[in-house]
Amino acid sequence: MVDLTRRALLGAIGLGIVGTAISWPRLTGADIPGRGGDTLTVALFGTQQDAMARQSLVAGFQRKHPTIEVRIVAIQGQDWSEYFAKILTMIAAGTPPDVVTVATEGSQLFASRLAHPLDDYVRRDASEMQEYFDDVHPSLIESFMYQGSLFQLPDNFNAANVFYNTQALERAGLERPADNWTLEDFLSTARAMKQSASGQFLPYFWNNRLWGGAVPWLYVNNTSFLREEKATGGDWFWNRFYPDERGRSGGFVWQQADALNERSIESFSVLQSMVSEGLAANPAQGGGNELVSLFSTGSVGMTPAGGFWVQGLAEAGVANDAYDVTYFPRMAGQRHQFGAGGYAIMETSSRKDEAWEWLKYCVSLDGMRIAHPKPDSSSPRRSLNTELYGAGVGPAHWEVFYDTLEKFPDTGPMPAPPQQAAVESALIKNVVSTITNGPSGVRRGLETMQRDLELALGGR
Repeated sequence: MVDLTRRALLGAIGLGIVGTAISWPRLTGADIPGRGGDTLTVALFGTQQDAMARQSLVAGFQRKHPTIEVRIVAIQGQDWSEYFAKILTMIAAGTPPDVVTVATEGSQLFASRLAHPLDDYVRRDASEMQEYFDDVHPSLIESFMYQGSLFQLPDNFNAANVFYNTQALERAGLERPADNWTLEDFLSTARAMKQSASGQFLPYFWNNRLWGGAVPWLYVNNTSFLREEKATGGDWFWNRFYPDERGRSGGFVWQQADALNERSIESFSVLQSMVSEGLAANPAQGGGNELVSLFSTGSVGMTPAGGFWVQGLAEAGVANDAYDVTYFPRMAGQRHQFGAGGYAIMETSSRKDEAWEWLKYCVSLDGMRIAHPKPDSSSPRRSLNTELYGAGVGPAHWEVFYDTLEKFPDTGPMPAPPQQAAVESALIKNVVSTITNGPSGVRRGLETMQRDLELALGGR
C-alpha cells in the first residue's frame, strides 16, 4: 500500500526520488537504545540549524507532555517539491515521519494521499480549540480544508503585499498610496518614481514564481490561471467554530486551466506594458536574495513581499523607516494572494494521538511565541502580530499584513491543487515569453500556458 501511494504521489508531482543525507537530531537528550520506536518524529523543511532552533519548542512541549519524546528531522531541498519527494524516500525506506510541515504548495497533495484528517480530534477537543479559532481568520483555515475535512492548523502565513521604498516615494513628491488605490494610481506612482530617480532604478521588481509573481495581478482582477471552485462539506466545522461566517466551504478546488479568460489576458497585458515601458523588471525565476540587495540599496521602488521580509530586511541592515507596506492596487477587485504553513499528521503514523497533541501545542499561544519569536512570517493569530511587528520592529503600517485578510475577506490561497508542482512549472515556463514578445505576444503566450496547464492537470 505504501509503495502504491509512493508511485501515485510521484506521478502527481512529476519528480523522481532524490537521494539525501537526512539528519536525525534528538533534541531531548542523548539517544537511548531501544526507545526509538516510542519517539514522535517531526519532519520540517529546513537545515540542521532550523532543527536545533526547535529545541525550545520541543522542551516547552515536553514540559506539558513529559512522556512524549520528540525527534526533529531536518530535510533540505531546493523547493517544496524536492522536500515532498524526500518525505517519500523516508516512507519507502520504512522510516516515515509522524508529522510533517507542509505549506500551501503541498497541502492538497498531502491531503489527497498521505495526511490524516483532523476532524475527529477537532470535534473531540472543540472547547479547547475554540480559543485558537477565535484568534485566526477563517480564510486561513479554509485554505487547509480539502473535500470537507480539515488537514492542518496554520501556524504562519504571508499575504503578497506591496513593499515600497519611502525615499523613492518622497523623492517623487508623493504621499503614501490610499488603501484603495487603483491600477492607474500604481502606474502613475511608478512613473513618478522613475522620473525622479537617477542612475539604475526600477520602479517595480518582481520574480517569476507562484507566490508574488504574476498571480497577485490576476487576483486583483478577480481571476486566476486556474478556475477556482469550492468543495462541498465542511459545515461540521464552520457551524461549530465560525457560526457567523457565510460562504465558507469544504476547501478550494482547482481542476481546470483558465489562462485564456479575458481578465487573465488583461492582467498579463498590464505586466507586458509595465515591462515594455521600463516600469517593471523582466522577471527571472529565483529567490529573493538579489531582490533584498536591490531594495536595500534603493535601486527598487516597489516589490511584492510579505511579513517574512521584515526579518530579511533587518538582517540586510535596512532600517524599518526606510520602507513601508501597502496593498496591491485595485483592478476589477482587490483580492489578495497568500500562502500558509502548518503541520500535518501522516496517515501512516501509529502515534496519531501524540501527533495531535504536538499540533495543538504548536498553535497555542505559548507554542507560537516559542516557534516564531522573530518577524519572519505573519502569525495566523491576530493577537500575536503586535508582538512580532509592533514597537518599531516592522514598518509604520505593519497592520497591513493581517488587515489584508480583514479588509479583503475574499483573499485566498495561491492556486495549489494536488498537481501543484506540474502546474507551477507550466506557469513559470510561460510567463516570460508571454510578457516579453510585445502586445500581440500575450495571447499567444497564454495559449501555450493554457495547453501546458491542461497537460499538468491531466487534460482539463
